[in-house]
Amino acid sequence: MAKKIVFASGKGGVGKTSVAVGVARALTKLGSSVLLVDFDNLRSIDLLVGAAESVVYDWGDVLLGRCSAADAVYMSGGLSVMSCPRKYGDATSKDVGTLIRSFDKKYDYILCDAPAGVGRGMHLALAGADKGILVATPDYVCVRAAFTASDEMLEHGINDIRLIVNRAVRKDIRRKKMLNIDSVIDSTAVRLIGVVPEDPKIRFGAMGSTICKKGQVSYPSFMNIAKRLSGESVPLSFV
Repeated sequence: MAKKIVFASGKGGVGKTSVAVGVARALTKLGSSVLLVDFDNLRSIDLLVGAAESVVYDWGDVLLGRCSAADAVYMSGGLSVMSCPRKYGDATSKDVGTLIRSFDKKYDYILCDAPAGVGRGMHLALAGADKGILVATPDYVCVRAAFTASDEMLEHGINDIRLIVNRAVRKDIRRKKMLNIDSVIDSTAVRLIGVVPEDPKIRFGAMGSTICKKGQVSYPSFMNIAKRLSGESVPLSFV
């Protein structure tokens, strides 16, 4: 049975989708089969994985009976991806949950990328998950939004939640221009699974840069997070 994990943030602009792509890529590098499902109807994952021209169907088409579930999945560098419809239409959490579970035996991991906020898109993404990853940047506004997103996950029965602190800058943390990692953990009340440093190359992911590529500043962090998700003991440190 696949491990089904939702990525949420509460607030936009924290790099949640880039983190979801990075973790998905890292898991495939470790030999796992991964399906990454986009639940944000702004539809950016196909751009970030460099497969915009490959998208024909999305999960909305599956629910409407326009195609099979397999037809809505496209490949990008060993990663399976399913896009989000531009409008959610009459999709229900029950429908989405059934669709996600239909892939249980085919993949080791199913990662669901929720849109920012705690609205309908997030609720649909939660329906397909049994674990959560909260993504936050080390600043007060994003941390407060992350706490709200975490609370929403708990209300929907997702009790196994971990925290990724994204876009962290060591010198800014030391100079107290950013919150330190312990403060982010305390404010969100969620256990840490990884810290991803600020990486300029990720910001331009939609312009041809591959996320989770050797030589990138963020590469070791994504790989370590993937190893921890796989059950490997990897020390946590960011100073």
